[in-house]
Amino acid sequence: MQRAKRHVLLLSLLLCTGVTDAIEPISTSIAVGMAAALTGFLASYQNILYYFNECCRPDSPLSKSLEADLESKLFGQHIASRIILKAVSGFMSNENPKKPLVLSLHGWTGTGKNFVSELIAENIFKEGMDSKYVHVFTSELHFPHSSQSDTYKTQLQQWIKGNVSECGRSMFIFDEMDKMHPGLIDSIKPYLDYYDKLDGVSYRKAIFIFLSNAGGESIVDIALDFWKAGRSREEIKLRDLETVLSLSVFNNKKSGLWHTSLIDKNLVDFFVPFLPLEYHHVVQCAMNEMKVRGHEPDLNVADEVARDLVFFPKSERVFAVKGCKTIQSKLDYYT
Repeated sequence: MQRAKRHVLLLSLLLCTGVTDAIEPISTSIAVGMAAALTGFLASYQNILYYFNECCRPDSPLSKSLEADLESKLFGQHIASRIILKAVSGFMSNENPKKPLVLSLHGWTGTGKNFVSELIAENIFKEGMDSKYVHVFTSELHFPHSSQSDTYKTQLQQWIKGNVSECGRSMFIFDEMDKMHPGLIDSIKPYLDYYDKLDGVSYRKAIFIFLSNAGGESIVDIALDFWKAGRSREEIKLRDLETVLSLSVFNNKKSGLWHTSLIDKNLVDFFVPFLPLEYHHVVQCAMNEMKVRGHEPDLNVADEVARDLVFFPKSERVFAVKGCKTIQSKLDYYT
Protein backbone atom coordinates (compact mmCIF):
# COMPACT_ATOMS: atom_id res chain seq x y z
CA MET A 1 0.00 0.00 0.00
CA GLN A 2 2.77 2.45 0.94
CA ARG A 3 4.58 1.64 -2.29
CA ALA A 4 1.49 2.32 -4.41
CA LYS A 5 0.92 5.51 -2.47
CA ARG A 6 4.43 6.72 -3.28
CA HIS A 7 3.85 5.97 -6.95
CA VAL A 8 0.62 7.94 -6.94
CA LEU A 9 2.29 10.84 -5.17
CA LEU A 10 5.04 10.98 -7.78
CA LEU A 11 2.57 10.79 -10.64
CA SER A 12 0.46 13.46 -8.96
CA LEU A 13 3.52 15.68 -8.72
CA LEU A 14 4.25 15.19 -12.38
CA LEU A 15 0.71 15.92 -13.55
CA CYS A 16 -0.18 18.73 -11.15
CA THR A 17 2.98 20.77 -11.05
CA GLY A 18 4.38 20.12 -14.52
CA VAL A 19 7.87 19.45 -13.18
CA THR A 20 8.82 16.98 -15.89
CA ASP A 21 10.84 19.60 -17.75
CA ALA A 22 13.09 20.01 -14.73
CA ILE A 23 13.73 16.26 -14.23
CA GLU A 24 16.69 14.46 -15.72
CA PRO A 25 15.83 12.26 -18.76
CA ILE A 26 16.55 9.00 -16.92
CA SER A 27 14.31 10.04 -14.03
CA THR A 28 11.60 11.01 -16.46
CA SER A 29 11.77 7.61 -18.11
CA ILE A 30 11.36 5.87 -14.77
CA ALA A 31 8.43 8.11 -13.89
CA VAL A 32 6.76 7.46 -17.23
CA GLY A 33 7.22 3.73 -16.73
CA MET A 34 5.61 3.98 -13.33
CA ALA A 35 2.77 6.01 -14.82
CA ALA A 36 2.17 3.36 -17.48
CA ALA A 37 2.08 0.62 -14.86
CA LEU A 38 -0.53 2.53 -12.94
CA THR A 39 -2.67 3.41 -15.96
CA GLY A 40 -5.23 0.65 -15.42
CA PHE A 41 -5.55 1.50 -11.75
CA LEU A 42 -5.91 5.23 -12.35
CA ALA A 43 -8.41 4.79 -15.16
CA SER A 44 -10.96 3.70 -12.56
CA TYR A 45 -9.81 6.02 -9.80
CA GLN A 46 -8.69 9.16 -11.63
CA ASN A 47 -9.40 11.47 -8.73
CA ILE A 48 -7.03 9.61 -6.39
CA LEU A 49 -4.25 11.89 -7.67
CA TYR A 50 -5.97 14.90 -6.22
CA TYR A 51 -6.52 13.29 -2.83
CA PHE A 52 -2.84 13.67 -2.02
CA ASN A 53 -1.97 16.90 -3.77
CA GLU A 54 -4.12 19.88 -4.68
CA CYS A 55 -4.13 20.58 -8.39
CA CYS A 56 -5.04 23.53 -10.55
CA ARG A 57 -8.47 22.11 -11.47
CA PRO A 58 -12.06 22.01 -10.13
CA ASP A 59 -12.33 19.70 -7.14
CA SER A 60 -15.78 18.30 -8.04
CA PRO A 61 -18.70 18.62 -10.49
CA LEU A 62 -19.04 22.32 -9.76
CA SER A 63 -22.56 23.23 -10.87
CA LYS A 64 -24.33 20.72 -8.61
CA SER A 65 -22.22 21.29 -5.51
CA LEU A 66 -22.28 25.08 -5.87
CA GLU A 67 -26.04 25.07 -6.42
CA ALA A 68 -26.55 22.99 -3.27
CA ASP A 69 -24.37 25.34 -1.20
CA LEU A 70 -26.10 28.46 -2.47
CA GLU A 71 -29.54 27.01 -1.76
CA SER A 72 -28.74 25.79 1.75
CA LYS A 73 -26.27 28.39 3.04
CA LEU A 74 -27.01 31.75 1.38
CA PHE A 75 -30.20 33.45 2.52
CA GLY A 76 -32.27 36.25 1.02
CA GLN A 77 -30.19 36.62 -2.15
CA HIS A 78 -32.23 35.19 -5.01
CA ILE A 79 -30.61 37.50 -7.59
CA ALA A 80 -27.02 36.94 -6.47
CA SER A 81 -27.51 33.16 -6.18
CA ARG A 82 -28.76 32.84 -9.73
CA ILE A 83 -26.04 35.03 -11.23
CA ILE A 84 -23.22 33.34 -9.32
CA LEU A 85 -24.39 29.84 -10.19
CA LYS A 86 -24.83 30.54 -13.91
CA ALA A 87 -21.73 32.69 -14.29
CA VAL A 88 -19.27 30.53 -12.36
CA SER A 89 -20.45 27.08 -13.46
CA GLY A 90 -20.72 28.23 -17.07
CA PHE A 91 -17.26 29.76 -17.01
CA MET A 92 -15.63 26.74 -15.37
CA SER A 93 -17.18 24.37 -17.91
CA ASN A 94 -15.77 26.42 -20.79
CA GLU A 95 -12.34 25.15 -21.76
CA ASN A 96 -11.70 28.11 -24.05
CA PRO A 97 -13.14 31.32 -22.55
CA LYS A 98 -12.46 34.55 -24.41
CA LYS A 99 -11.60 36.50 -21.24
CA PRO A 100 -11.35 36.01 -17.48
CA LEU A 101 -14.54 35.94 -15.43
CA VAL A 102 -14.95 39.29 -13.64
CA LEU A 103 -17.60 39.65 -10.95
CA SER A 104 -18.28 42.79 -8.93
CA LEU A 105 -20.26 42.07 -5.74
CA HIS A 106 -22.05 44.97 -4.07
CA GLY A 107 -24.18 45.48 -0.99
CA TRP A 108 -24.20 46.47 2.63
CA THR A 109 -22.10 44.70 5.21
CA GLY A 110 -23.23 41.24 6.33
CA THR A 111 -25.28 40.46 3.23
CA GLY A 112 -23.05 37.62 2.01
CA LYS A 113 -20.43 39.01 -0.39
CA ASN A 114 -17.40 37.50 1.37
CA PHE A 115 -19.35 34.34 2.13
CA VAL A 116 -20.19 33.79 -1.54
CA SER A 117 -16.52 34.26 -2.46
CA GLU A 118 -15.69 31.51 0.03
CA LEU A 119 -18.33 29.21 -1.44
CA ILE A 120 -16.92 29.73 -4.94
CA ALA A 121 -13.38 28.95 -3.76
CA GLU A 122 -14.54 25.87 -1.83
CA ASN A 123 -16.35 24.52 -4.87
CA ILE A 124 -13.43 25.05 -7.25
CA PHE A 125 -10.42 24.09 -5.15
CA LYS A 126 -9.89 21.27 -2.71
CA GLU A 127 -8.42 23.59 -0.06
CA GLY A 128 -10.99 26.35 -0.57
CA MET A 129 -9.85 29.73 0.73
CA ASP A 130 -6.63 28.09 1.96
CA SER A 131 -5.74 27.03 -1.56
CA LYS A 132 -2.48 28.32 -2.96
CA TYR A 133 -4.46 29.25 -6.06
CA VAL A 134 -6.83 31.64 -4.23
CA HIS A 135 -5.42 35.10 -3.57
CA VAL A 136 -7.09 37.74 -1.40
CA PHE A 137 -6.18 41.43 -1.47
CA THR A 138 -7.54 43.79 1.16
CA SER A 139 -7.23 47.48 0.38
CA GLU A 140 -6.30 48.74 3.85
CA LEU A 141 -3.78 45.93 4.36
CA HIS A 142 -2.12 45.61 0.96
CA PHE A 143 -2.56 49.13 -0.42
CA PRO A 144 -2.69 51.46 2.60
CA HIS A 145 -0.79 54.54 1.35
CA SER A 146 -1.98 56.62 -1.60
CA SER A 147 1.56 57.97 -2.05
CA GLN A 148 2.72 54.44 -2.92
CA SER A 149 0.15 53.94 -5.68
CA ASP A 150 2.70 53.48 -8.49
CA THR A 151 4.56 50.87 -6.45
CA TYR A 152 1.31 49.03 -5.72
CA LYS A 153 0.43 48.97 -9.41
CA THR A 154 3.74 47.33 -10.31
CA GLN A 155 3.49 44.83 -7.43
CA LEU A 156 -0.09 43.95 -8.31
CA GLN A 157 0.81 43.23 -11.93
CA GLN A 158 3.73 41.05 -10.83
CA TRP A 159 1.62 39.12 -8.29
CA ILE A 160 -1.10 38.37 -10.79
CA LYS A 161 1.27 37.43 -13.62
CA GLY A 162 3.31 35.15 -11.35
CA ASN A 163 0.29 33.33 -9.95
CA VAL A 164 -1.53 32.91 -13.26
CA SER A 165 1.71 31.57 -14.76
CA GLU A 166 1.57 28.82 -12.11
CA CYS A 167 -2.17 28.18 -12.40
CA GLY A 168 -4.32 29.51 -15.22
CA ARG A 169 -7.43 28.91 -13.07
CA SER A 170 -6.18 31.20 -10.31
CA MET A 171 -8.80 33.15 -8.36
CA PHE A 172 -8.24 36.73 -7.16
CA ILE A 173 -10.49 38.40 -4.58
CA PHE A 174 -10.24 42.14 -4.01
CA ASP A 175 -11.95 43.07 -0.76
CA GLU A 176 -12.84 46.63 0.33
CA MET A 177 -12.90 48.01 -3.20
CA ASP A 178 -14.71 51.04 -1.80
CA LYS A 179 -11.53 51.83 0.16
CA MET A 180 -9.07 51.27 -2.69
CA HIS A 181 -7.29 54.29 -4.14
CA PRO A 182 -8.97 55.31 -7.43
CA GLY A 183 -6.94 54.31 -10.48
CA LEU A 184 -5.06 51.46 -8.80
CA ILE A 185 -7.28 48.68 -10.12
CA ASP A 186 -6.87 49.99 -13.69
CA SER A 187 -3.34 48.62 -13.60
CA ILE A 188 -4.71 45.10 -14.12
CA LYS A 189 -7.03 46.04 -17.01
CA PRO A 190 -4.90 44.24 -19.67
CA TYR A 191 -5.26 40.97 -17.73
CA LEU A 192 -9.06 41.25 -17.76
CA ASP A 193 -9.35 42.08 -21.46
CA TYR A 194 -9.87 39.92 -24.55
CA TYR A 195 -6.25 38.94 -25.12
CA ASP A 196 -5.15 35.45 -26.05
CA LYS A 197 -1.83 35.94 -24.25
CA LEU A 198 0.21 38.76 -22.74
CA ASP A 199 3.97 38.18 -22.62
CA GLY A 200 3.35 34.49 -23.14
CA VAL A 201 0.78 34.18 -20.32
CA SER A 202 -2.94 33.53 -20.85
CA TYR A 203 -5.28 35.04 -18.24
CA ARG A 204 -8.50 33.88 -19.88
CA LYS A 205 -9.25 31.12 -17.33
CA ALA A 206 -8.68 33.22 -14.20
CA ILE A 207 -11.44 34.57 -11.98
CA PHE A 208 -11.45 38.09 -10.53
CA ILE A 209 -13.94 39.04 -7.82
CA PHE A 210 -14.37 42.57 -6.48
CA LEU A 211 -16.17 43.10 -3.16
CA SER A 212 -17.54 46.50 -2.26
CA ASN A 213 -20.08 48.30 -0.07
CA ALA A 214 -20.28 50.95 -2.82
CA GLY A 215 -23.71 50.98 -4.43
CA GLY A 216 -25.24 49.51 -1.28
CA GLU A 217 -27.46 52.54 -0.70
CA SER A 218 -28.93 52.29 -4.20
CA ILE A 219 -29.73 48.62 -3.61
CA VAL A 220 -31.35 49.40 -0.25
CA ASP A 221 -33.45 52.20 -1.75
CA ILE A 222 -34.89 49.91 -4.40
CA ALA A 223 -35.53 47.10 -1.90
CA LEU A 224 -37.27 49.58 0.40
CA ASP A 225 -39.40 50.89 -2.47
CA PHE A 226 -40.59 47.36 -3.22
CA TRP A 227 -41.39 46.78 0.47
CA LYS A 228 -43.34 50.04 0.77
CA ALA A 229 -45.33 49.12 -2.33
CA GLY A 230 -46.25 45.81 -0.72
CA ARG A 231 -44.30 43.82 -3.27
CA SER A 232 -42.26 40.73 -2.48
CA ARG A 233 -38.48 41.08 -2.58
CA GLU A 234 -38.43 38.04 -4.90
CA GLU A 235 -40.07 40.28 -7.51
CA ILE A 236 -36.89 42.37 -7.69
CA LYS A 237 -35.00 41.49 -10.87
CA LEU A 238 -31.43 42.12 -11.95
CA ARG A 239 -32.68 44.62 -14.53
CA ASP A 240 -34.13 46.71 -11.68
CA LEU A 241 -30.68 47.09 -10.15
CA GLU A 242 -27.84 46.51 -12.61
CA THR A 243 -27.80 49.85 -14.45
CA VAL A 244 -28.39 51.90 -11.31
CA LEU A 245 -25.70 49.92 -9.51
CA SER A 246 -23.02 50.21 -12.21
CA LEU A 247 -23.58 53.96 -12.57
CA SER A 248 -23.55 54.45 -8.81
CA VAL A 249 -20.23 52.62 -8.48
CA PHE A 250 -18.68 54.27 -11.55
CA ASN A 251 -19.51 57.78 -10.26
CA ASN A 252 -18.58 57.19 -6.62
CA LYS A 253 -15.40 59.24 -6.07
CA LYS A 254 -14.65 57.32 -2.87
CA SER A 255 -14.69 53.96 -4.64
CA GLY A 256 -11.76 52.09 -6.15
CA LEU A 257 -13.96 51.64 -9.22
CA TRP A 258 -14.51 55.37 -9.72
CA HIS A 259 -14.32 56.12 -13.45
CA THR A 260 -12.41 52.88 -13.91
CA SER A 261 -11.71 51.64 -17.41
CA LEU A 262 -12.88 48.19 -16.26
CA ILE A 263 -16.44 49.52 -16.28
CA ASP A 264 -15.96 51.96 -19.14
CA LYS A 265 -14.67 49.15 -21.38
CA ASN A 266 -17.33 46.67 -20.20
CA LEU A 267 -14.82 44.23 -18.70
CA VAL A 268 -16.94 43.53 -15.61
CA ASP A 269 -19.16 40.61 -16.61
CA PHE A 270 -21.71 40.98 -13.84
CA PHE A 271 -22.53 43.57 -11.20
CA VAL A 272 -24.03 41.35 -8.51
CA PRO A 273 -26.39 43.07 -6.05
CA PHE A 274 -26.78 41.76 -2.51
CA LEU A 275 -30.09 42.80 -0.98
CA PRO A 276 -30.43 43.94 2.64
CA LEU A 277 -31.53 41.08 4.91
CA GLU A 278 -34.85 40.89 6.72
CA TYR A 279 -35.60 39.44 10.15
CA HIS A 280 -36.34 35.88 8.97
CA HIS A 281 -33.10 35.82 6.96
CA VAL A 282 -31.11 36.62 10.08
CA VAL A 283 -32.93 33.81 11.90
CA GLN A 284 -31.92 31.45 9.07
CA CYS A 285 -28.29 32.57 9.43
CA ALA A 286 -28.37 31.84 13.17
CA MET A 287 -29.95 28.41 12.63
CA ASN A 288 -27.35 27.52 10.01
CA GLU A 289 -24.48 28.68 12.23
CA MET A 290 -25.70 26.41 15.04
CA LYS A 291 -25.76 23.53 12.55
CA VAL A 292 -22.21 24.34 11.41
CA ARG A 293 -21.08 24.23 15.04
CA GLY A 294 -22.54 20.76 15.43
CA HIS A 295 -25.43 21.92 17.63
CA GLU A 296 -29.09 21.16 17.22
CA PRO A 297 -30.62 24.31 15.65
CA ASP A 298 -32.82 26.06 18.21
CA LEU A 299 -35.42 28.47 16.82
CA ASN A 300 -35.88 30.18 20.20
CA VAL A 301 -32.17 30.99 20.40
CA ALA A 302 -32.15 32.17 16.77
CA ASP A 303 -35.08 34.48 17.55
CA GLU A 304 -33.25 35.90 20.56
CA VAL A 305 -30.21 36.63 18.42
CA ALA A 306 -32.30 38.30 15.71
CA ARG A 307 -34.23 40.46 18.20
CA ASP A 308 -30.93 41.75 19.59
CA LEU A 309 -29.87 43.22 16.21
CA VAL A 310 -30.46 46.75 14.95
CA PHE A 311 -32.98 47.14 12.13
CA PHE A 312 -34.11 50.03 9.93
CA PRO A 313 -36.31 51.95 9.33
CA LYS A 314 -36.49 52.20 13.13
CA SER A 315 -40.26 52.11 13.38
CA GLU A 316 -40.85 49.21 10.96
CA ARG A 317 -37.61 47.24 11.64
CA VAL A 318 -37.47 45.84 8.10
CA PHE A 319 -33.78 45.35 7.29
CA ALA A 320 -30.89 44.32 9.56
CA VAL A 321 -28.25 47.09 9.59
CA LYS A 322 -25.36 44.61 9.81
CA GLY A 323 -27.08 41.67 8.15
CA CYS A 324 -25.64 38.39 9.39
CA LYS A 325 -22.18 39.80 10.12
CA THR A 326 -22.40 39.60 13.94
CA ILE A 327 -24.33 36.32 14.15
CA GLN A 328 -21.32 34.27 15.25
CA SER A 329 -20.42 36.54 18.16
CA LYS A 330 -24.07 36.86 19.19
CA LEU A 331 -24.43 33.08 19.31
CA ASP A 332 -21.39 32.85 21.57
CA TYR A 333 -23.39 34.95 24.04
CA TYR A 334 -26.70 33.12 23.77
CA THR A 335 -25.41 29.54 23.69
